[in-house]
Amino acid sequence: MTEEYSYDDAIEGLKQLLSEKSELETIAAAKIKQLTADLEAASTKAVNPVERIKTGFAHFKTEKYEKNPDLYEELCKGQSPKFMVFACSDSRVCPSHILDFQPGEAFMVRNIANMVPQYDKIKYSGVGAALEYAVVHLKVENILVMGHSCCGGIKGLMSIPDDGTTHSDFIEDWVKICDIAKTKVKAEFGDLDIAELCTHCEKEAVNVSLGNLLTYPFIKAAVLNRSLSLQGGYYNFLKGSFDFWCLGHAISPSLSL
Repeated sequence: MTEEYSYDDAIEGLKQLLSEKSELETIAAAKIKQLTADLEAASTKAVNPVERIKTGFAHFKTEKYEKNPDLYEELCKGQSPKFMVFACSDSRVCPSHILDFQPGEAFMVRNIANMVPQYDKIKYSGVGAALEYAVVHLKVENILVMGHSCCGGIKGLMSIPDDGTTHSDFIEDWVKICDIAKTKVKAEFGDLDIAELCTHCEKEAVNVSLGNLLTYPFIKAAVLNRSLSLQGGYYNFLKGSFDFWCLGHAISPSLSL
């Protein structure tokens, strides 16, 4: 005799059994607790950092370095990248991985929320030095500012109180670089929830950074003589999509990839 039981029937049967056998309920609860603990332990298993670095380099050397000796021999002579990329420090958005840049192709700057500050020889000299080296000495032809979904830095910017109160040593003062993006997004989309506001701000902050690039005299000069192009990008790792646009994107439509 065969009789089919639904999932709900099975659950009800289990509940009845446990109610009749209180000692089984205690055992089952303990077993579930142990299984949960085992799963949590497996997911948080400590990684030996030394071994991880050693095995990572070993894989790189055998699978990339030794399989492409001509490339690495050429790189020994110097670098001549065509791209400079501003990307977030977020571990999920490595630009070389996402855009398949090979060694020597892109000069990288990564920071919180992929921001480019305005020209300031004192406050932001580190960013200025990287830009100057890339544009003046390496003669890069393209600068890409790449935003991304679920950006913690942008969420931090959107969460700063209207009175400007800060609670960190560095982060909030840094993300205020794109405060104008926050103001614009709240004015245009103020009725949306915080997650949607952040998504809009993640993209608008890219435009602010593109505008800030033009405050650097050597960048403005290179753009005007058409030796340098400025582009914005947005990587959505929730959807696996990439939007791309040029400075003045109202004239140059964005490209979704």
